Formats: sequence, structure tokens, C-alpha cells
Amino acid sequence: MALLPRLRRLLGRPVSASRVGARRPSSSRHGDLPQEDALRAALGDDPNDERAFAALAEIVRRHAVTSTDDDPLTADAEDTGPEGIDGGSTPDAILAAQAERQRAADLAVWALGEELSGNPRAWYPLVEVARLSVRDDLEGTLRRLTTAAERDPSGKALLAGLQLLREAGLPVEALNLGTGHWHPREHDPAVGRELVLAAVQADRPLDAKQHLASLELAPHPSRTTAMREELAALVARAEQPGA
Repeated sequence: MALLPRLRRLLGRPVSASRVGARRPSSSRHGDLPQEDALRAALGDDPNDERAFAALAEIVRRHAVTSTDDDPLTADAEDTGPEGIDGGSTPDAILAAQAERQRAADLAVWALGEELSGNPRAWYPLVEVARLSVRDDLEGTLRRLTTAAERDPSGKALLAGLQLLREAGLPVEALNLGTGHWHPREHDPAVGRELVLAAVQADRPLDAKQHLASLELAPHPSRTTAMREELAALVARAEQPGA
């Protein structure tokens, strides 16, 4: 079964914000309980704790590919059954089993991210779910990244979203995300750098020049001199005919 239909069925019920970060009942069935409880507590305090999220994601990934119960994080993984997971010993069967385990692991992290993003302060879980959905659900990805950027006045979420979209080969979407969300006087200059790179990648040298000029508004402009010189050379090359 495709990942998105599984997720739509799994995540059809809203998650109460009061339960965000709480241990799921099935957690007691595996040996990571003390660490998982500590990580969930940390994420309850700070839903944007990247290390805690990564560590908890590793736990739910591991549990998703080894569990045989009806854990809500691994719903439908049993569709293949014990024999279906192994599927025999042919190369195709082995590849299919590996793909199924990867889907189960991604599904578990997706569910975790959706759960944690119920916290109105959470932006990092939204970015991580967007990372999983970018290939299959662009509309949902952009919605999550926009929400993340709106929740984070520091600009870290916006920077992560721009990097995600550029790496996915979606520079126009990155430019659209940056419009209205980038505040050069307040955000890390790295956000402006990503926008210049996105504009060059999208073959929009005029946009690149505008974003480059906006970098001069950053606090302590002397600290961005080297960055702006590097970007200016890149934009100049992009403006050349046949570039």
C-alpha cells in the first residue's frame, strides 16, 4: 500500500495538544522505554530539540521495522505478514522487504512528527514531516513549511525549509516560501544566501540581485562581506548569456 493512503488513514483522527509528547501505550512493549520517556519529556518541553527528535525518531524507526503488533505507528505494516516481509530469498523479494521496512520506518517518523507538531510552538517536527512528504505531497509539504516559518520568528525554520526545497530541486517553491517570511534585519544571513542560491537555481538573476541587495540590511554587514562577494560573483555568472 502506498505511504500517503496509509498516513491519511492513520492520521485521520486529530491529536490533542495535551497529549503531545506523551508516551504511547505500546511503548511498554519494547526495551527503549526509559530513553523514550526521557526524550518525549524533553520534546514536551522543547518540541524543536533537534537531537531529542532525531534520537526518538531512531527509536520509533527501529520499533516500526521489528514490531509485529498493532502499534498505531506501524499500522498496515502487517499487510505483508511475516512471510510477506521476508517474501522468500529472491533478490526482488529482498528488495521488496527492504522497501517495506523503509516505508514502515518513514510512516512511524511521520506519525511522530505529526503528533509533536500539535504543539503550537513546534516547527522542527513540521520540517521533518515535510522532508518525508516532499516527493509525494508537495502541497502538504509547502503548507507544513509555511506553518513552520510562521511559528519561528528566529528564521531557523525558514532556513531549513529553503534548504529542503532547494535540495529537492524546487527553487521556485523556495523563493515563494521566502517571500513575506524573510526579514533581513532579524534573520540569520544564511536565509538570504539560500534565497539568492534558489533564484540562481531557478534562472531568475534579477530576483537573485534583489535578495543579494537585501543582505546589506543584515546586522553587522561587515560580517557578511565575504558571503556577499561570493554570491555577487555567482549572480554575475548567472547573468552571462548562455550561463
